Amino acid sequence: MLEKDLRSKIDKLWNLFWSGGIANPLTAIEQISYLIFMKRLDDMDFKRKADAEWLHKEYKSIFPDEKLRWSQWKHMEAEGMLAHVRDQVFPFLKNMQGNGEGNLSRHMKDAVFMIPKPSLVVEAVEIIDGLHIMEQNQDTQGDLYEYLLSELQSSGKNGQFRTPRHVIKMMCALVNPKLGESVCDPSCGTGGFLIGAYQHILRSNTSADRIIIQEDGTEHGLVGDKITDSKVWDF
Repeated sequence: MLEKDLRSKIDKLWNLFWSGGIANPLTAIEQISYLIFMKRLDDMDFKRKADAEWLHKEYKSIFPDEKLRWSQWKHMEAEGMLAHVRDQVFPFLKNMQGNGEGNLSRHMKDAVFMIPKPSLVVEAVEIIDGLHIMEQNQDTQGDLYEYLLSELQSSGKNGQFRTPRHVIKMMCALVNPKLGESVCDPSCGTGGFLIGAYQHILRSNTSADRIIIQEDGTEHGLVGDKITDSKVWDF
C-alpha cells in the first residue's frame, strides 16, 4: 500500500498535467513515465559509478554529456529547461544503447515529447524530485507505478477524459454566451464548461486594462466592471 504522502504527490502530478493541457490520461502517463525514466537514469548512473569506485573498477557513464543529466538540467530556468529536454535530453533517451538489449530506439521509435509549457515541465520535475524514487524500496517503487497505472485505468472506466482548458476557452468563445442567456451542460462532470462560460461572460464585460494574463494563459482581474445594475438584474 502506497503511503498517503506519495499518493498525494502522484495525484498532484496527474492533475498538473490535466490543467497544463494534457487531458488524455494515456498521453499524460506517457509523458510522466518519460520524465521518471530520465530521473532514474541519472540516479542509477550515479549508483553504478559509486559501486564501481567501491570495487575499485572503472566505470563509463551512459551520459556522453553531463548536461543530459536530470541533476544538471533540473536547475535551468523554465524556457531553457523545456527546450533542452525536448531538443537534447529526449532525443538522447530515444537513441541510447541498452545494456546488452540492443538499441532502445526500437522501443521508443513512436515516442513523442508532448509537454507544451515551460511551467509544466518545471512543476513536474519538482514533484518527481519530491517522490525520492531511488530512496524507496523495491516494493514502494512498484506501488508508485501501480498507483499511477490505476489512475489511467479508473479514468478510462469512468470516462474521465477531461477537456483541456484551452479547448474549453475556445469553445466558449465560439458559442459566445451572454448575460441573460442560459447555459446547460448535461454531462458537466467537474463543471469545466460551466466555469468557462461564466469566465467568458466576465471577460466580455471587463475592461481590457484590468485583465492580467499569466504565462500559462490563466486570466486574472475578470471583475466585470462593465456590468450595470440592470444587466446584473437580468443575469
